[in-house]
Amino acid sequence: MANTVLFESRDGVATLTLNRPDQLNALSVEMMEDLFCAVRRLREDESVEVVIVTGAGEHFMAGGDLKDFARNLHLSPEARLVSFRAMIERYINPTVDILQSLRQPVIARVRGACAGFGLSLMLGCDLAVCAEDTKFTTAYSSIALPADGGMTYFLPRIVGTRKAMELLLLGERFDAQQALALGLATRVVPVDALDGEVDALVRRLQSGPLHAYGEIKRLLAASPDAHLATQLQSEADAFARCSATHDFGEGVTAFLEKRKPAFRGS
Repeated sequence: MANTVLFESRDGVATLTLNRPDQLNALSVEMMEDLFCAVRRLREDESVEVVIVTGAGEHFMAGGDLKDFARNLHLSPEARLVSFRAMIERYINPTVDILQSLRQPVIARVRGACAGFGLSLMLGCDLAVCAEDTKFTTAYSSIALPADGGMTYFLPRIVGTRKAMELLLLGERFDAQQALALGLATRVVPVDALDGEVDALVRRLQSGPLHAYGEIKRLLAASPDAHLATQLQSEADAFARCSATHDFGEGVTAFLEKRKPAFRGS
């Protein structure tokens, strides 16, 4: 690994830090590989309860590194097609797929620039806490590209097809309050309150019913493409599995005893 993504796991919290602050954490080929390796580690680490994805310095990610892109311009159109497809299929697609399939809640901690794949990555997380200084753009059309990283999957599901079309075709910038209104951001806070807000959210999730969180994530991921009857059965199966956990018994008992539940994640 080239250390363009830092991996830290402590006390049940794994933090992935995009680590090219001098380049606004722009996505290089090395970072693609490092990010893929980092999310694979997450999938295999049973001790992780909550995941944070963030950027080093004052920015989340300012999209792809165009200097890396430029290194391919000498190739023929046919060779470029093969090169870029292979890069996306090898690193980008499995990274987003694994991130979405994690049982743990994933929080994006976002500030500064959040563009291109940076926005895709944020949308691939379960929750997004954004500082007031965050500036967003899909960015792709400005360099004659459509999208990657699941952008055309996440955007229309969150903002609707018409708004997604506008954001991708025009590539205009928008701020954190607009992102909140569109449903792209979960919470928007002052820059100096960002860490405290993320920490509080992490503590809340860690003290919650972790098994149920995993079931919620699976149900929501399957919902857009499922028939009603299929989704109803999936809910019944998940409900039944959760009813067999310690946390379910604790939740019901705590409610009846008018106290806060002490979930164990089991």
